[in-house]
Amino acid sequence: MSKQNKTNYNKNMFRQYLLLVLPGFIIFTIGLIIPMFMAIRYSFTSWNGMTQDKPFVGFQNYISLMRDSEFIDAWWFTLRFTFFNTIIQNVLALLFAVALDRGIKAQKLYRTAFFIPCLISSVIVGFVWLRMFSNVLPAINDLFGTHINFLLFGDGSTVLSGLLIANNWQWMGYWMLIYLAGLQSIPAELYEAAKVDGAGAIRCFSNITLPMLAPAITICVVGITTGSLKVYDLLVSSTKGGPGRASTSIIFKTYSTAISGRKYGYGSAMSVTLVLVLLIVALVQVKGLKNKEVQA
Repeated sequence: MSKQNKTNYNKNMFRQYLLLVLPGFIIFTIGLIIPMFMAIRYSFTSWNGMTQDKPFVGFQNYISLMRDSEFIDAWWFTLRFTFFNTIIQNVLALLFAVALDRGIKAQKLYRTAFFIPCLISSVIVGFVWLRMFSNVLPAINDLFGTHINFLLFGDGSTVLSGLLIANNWQWMGYWMLIYLAGLQSIPAELYEAAKVDGAGAIRCFSNITLPMLAPAITICVVGITTGSLKVYDLLVSSTKGGPGRASTSIIFKTYSTAISGRKYGYGSAMSVTLVLVLLIVALVQVKGLKNKEVQA
């Protein structure tokens, strides 16, 4: 192939790639980039979301946020939910993936059973676990004469635990499959060589499995963390941010402020803080975890 033909070929391939990427890029721009810049613009106003008048207030909304106890409480709940959910969901997903990778019987059945909940809407999951904690599980007390507190959504001290149970039930299977795919891509020769050298199960797991799973760990940790920071659907159908403000996440607070409270400018300022935190957390996690990845 001559140099001229190669140049023309590269140009044609570039045009084809551009045509394939363009629809997604347009949707991404209209659905995310433009609204994000509009939110930044509105965050400097006191717009109520209804009128055409958008009074400019500068950084007043951001200053007010620092003094807003409800905003601070919403972030405190969101961060606690994110911290515990990221740890619990990663550990459970990895443990179940390792168990299924051992070649147990009915492996496909277990995979399907664990994966099905993530196909259900988070709103439906909230309704399901609201009924479980309110009616189904308390019936166990009546049946066995026990006094276990299953009303987790009804108490501010236990509502976080209830939401963690519901969220992990829904999404643990999804991340488990990612870990399982990573486990099955590890060459068996590495384990065979380690056993010849006298390495036990714990040493193989720490020196072979975990390092080789680093790419999957990066995906799961970042995905679970960013998803936890954006928790909303589950709250709408289960706790509605209660009792009191005990389970009000930052997105729930943003929605109630901007839409229900008609403080669109103030709510936009809240959403901007969430975007900044998401970007910072994702960048820090990806950079930190990528440095530890080992390619097979």
